[in-house]
Amino acid sequence: MRTLWYGLGLIALGLGIVGIALPVVPTVPFLLLAAAAFARSSPRLERRIMNHPTYGPPVRAWRERGAISRLAKIWATLAMACGVGFSLFLGMPLWVVVAQAMICTAIGAYVVTRPEY
Repeated sequence: MRTLWYGLGLIALGLGIVGIALPVVPTVPFLLLAAAAFARSSPRLERRIMNHPTYGPPVRAWRERGAISRLAKIWATLAMACGVGFSLFLGMPLWVVVAQAMICTAIGAYVVTRPEY
């Protein structure tokens, strides 16, 4: 089981690294997943993520308080709104756009109500 957690951690870490270069791919959520997986398989790698000077603070803030930075909240809600708007612009069926809007509204409400760090 430890090997599966380690593999999941490596995959999540890789996706987080890709997210550093690609603005559409989120970084911190993948690092949160990687840290959780490494907590069950490699405490050394978990510590490296937690102690990283740039990405460690948001991971620690989420773990300790469930907190998200104000800038991350703004980017997340704007990205979701743009995604729904882009679907509408592309002429997706209205039921698809409405479903996206409902899902994004629920996720956005969750993100916005988290404490800030």
